[in-house]
Amino acid sequence: MNIILLGPPGAGKGTQARRLVDERDMVQLSTGDMLREARTSGTEMGRVVAGVMDRGELVTDEIVIGLIREKLTEGGASGGYIFDGFPRTLAQADALGDLLAELGETLDAVIEMRVDDDALVARITARSTCASCGEVYNDNTKPIPADGTCTNCGGKEFTRRADDNEDSLKTRLLAYYKQTSPLIGYYHAKGALSSVDGLAAMDDVAGSIRSVLEG
Repeated sequence: MNIILLGPPGAGKGTQARRLVDERDMVQLSTGDMLREARTSGTEMGRVVAGVMDRGELVTDEIVIGLIREKLTEGGASGGYIFDGFPRTLAQADALGDLLAELGETLDAVIEMRVDDDALVARITARSTCASCGEVYNDNTKPIPADGTCTNCGGKEFTRRADDNEDSLKTRLLAYYKQTSPLIGYYHAKGALSSVDGLAAMDDVAGSIRSVLEG
């Protein structure tokens, strides 16, 4: 299956994507990860990405679609792909749809992780991440273990994003609603959209996503 996870910063897309990777042998295509990987790959596309980033310019939609094309044609994803962080705009959604059609692939589900903004801000300003594996902790709902050891990988180092503060989050949320929320209507019109409660407990969110994929 090929799916898109939609939701504002901090909705839990990365956490749920990792679970799908583990449980369903899917491949997570994160725009940020693909750009960092490409920059050091030594490929022709990688050199283009490095040049753009070194000049401080924004990476174009064409470049991101090119990276996604490379990943889709590599194969090796028996469970399908999770698009995380892409598409962000209607133009990108059209480009992704064209690419999938060209490659004979389908988009099987678009899952919106709905959140309440105030609750989301409270959640994110309390979160920490394991520097080794990316496991997410929360001061209130899932604190770092008393012995300071990650329950997932045994790592001892935890980080907080510098922009995980209330003012920065509100700016990021505004950008999301301006740019990305139109995708909700776009995919609803195509009959591809399903919504889950992104602020539920992680296991409950995973169960809701599982119901969408198996429904």
